[in-house]
Amino acid sequence: MSDWDGLSGEQGERGRRDDGYGRGSGQGQPEGARRMRHVQRPGPQASRQQPPQSAQPPRRPARPPVAPGPGAQPAYVPPQQDGSYTGSGGYDSGYNTGQVYGTPGGGQGGPPQPPAGPRRRGPGGPGGPAGGAPDWRKRIEIGSIVLVSGLLVTGIGTYFWADSNVRREVDLSKVIERPKEGDCTTYLIVGSDSREGMSDEEKKKLHTGSAEGKRTDSMMILAKCSSGNTMISLPRDSDVEIPSFVGSESGKRFAGTGKRTKLNAAYAEDGPELLVRTVEFNTGLRIDHYAEIGFAGFANIVDALGGVELNIEKGFKDEKSGADFKEGTQTLNGEQSLAYVRTRYAFAESDLQRTKNQQKFLSALASQAATPSTIMNPFSLYPVLGAGLDTLIVDKDMSLWDMGQMFFAMKGISGGDGVSMNMPISGQRGGNLVWDKAKVQQLVQQIQKDEEVTVRGN
Repeated sequence: MSDWDGLSGEQGERGRRDDGYGRGSGQGQPEGARRMRHVQRPGPQASRQQPPQSAQPPRRPARPPVAPGPGAQPAYVPPQQDGSYTGSGGYDSGYNTGQVYGTPGGGQGGPPQPPAGPRRRGPGGPGGPAGGAPDWRKRIEIGSIVLVSGLLVTGIGTYFWADSNVRREVDLSKVIERPKEGDCTTYLIVGSDSREGMSDEEKKKLHTGSAEGKRTDSMMILAKCSSGNTMISLPRDSDVEIPSFVGSESGKRFAGTGKRTKLNAAYAEDGPELLVRTVEFNTGLRIDHYAEIGFAGFANIVDALGGVELNIEKGFKDEKSGADFKEGTQTLNGEQSLAYVRTRYAFAESDLQRTKNQQKFLSALASQAATPSTIMNPFSLYPVLGAGLDTLIVDKDMSLWDMGQMFFAMKGISGGDGVSMNMPISGQRGGNLVWDKAKVQQLVQQIQKDEEVTVRGN
């Protein structure tokens, strides 16, 4: 009888319960399913040679053999079910030929693996999080760092570039007998009729004439206070006394004569230092900083900003300044802006109306210049700074920070944070405008003590 013959009866039952090999039978009934002699079940020795349990996958219990029907071929039991599969090094099939079950492709190893597909990148891989989605959060963080670094580098570079081009030519230490310091920061802002650096064509275009030297075309005090900012225009025809002073160039002391003259004569006699000395002497208010700009710089700044929008309440025309304006809101270029602030003969109160126009225009200019779109944009900031730095003259102690504070203070006034006025006037003397001493004294005291300004000028 062959090895494929089954067992029957009690012997078959013993064969199914026996853990060993089938022994065959002389009975006429076929034997039950049994393992072949040449297939070895892993014994205790083999188990000791297997890797640690933690490295093996769970073993599935073998199914009990099922007896086939008469004449049927014995059923094949996969190694994963009969216990011959080791889980690490494959299994011993015992065959010399035929198919070997193991890894795909005929090699030995673990159980069959699914075909390799596209590799999914995890969060640490170059593709970002699982599924290949880009890590936008990380990109935003890197982009923010690059942007902030760029702004810092640009800002620092701009600061040193602008600071090196500022003309710090006024020495306030030469001013003698100065009033006490107050609680507010005060600026004396001057617009001169300097034609420095202008070509004959530019002089003709801007209607400046060709006079040599320079004179004050506009003067105003800006007080930056926590209680509110105040801008006070000083008419150039103001009646003042020229006090004793020390010459800015010679260092020689000149005694006061008590002579009264127009305010702009002080600048013509000995420049910015004597002008500051005269303003302090006649007002009793200490001037902390001085800033002056000429015709060309003023017009260039306006053009660099792309013009300044202004509401002209009543149209006027002046041949000397080149002004020709209609009523209404309009954008003025550099040439038009210079004509607007210089016009005086088109008004009945020539000097007073002109100073009001100057205040109005400077506030609008500062409001447009001191905006994030200008300050934070190097393509706007560099042209604006470059346009005015050539003709901007300040005192030796004035920093770029002080200049910025000055512009923002003027912007605040245009936004309602403060007041603007002319110096209070009580009358005239020989064509000069006489200040109201009582009101001037009260105004100065309020600024010195950083109190709300209640005085109003003309």
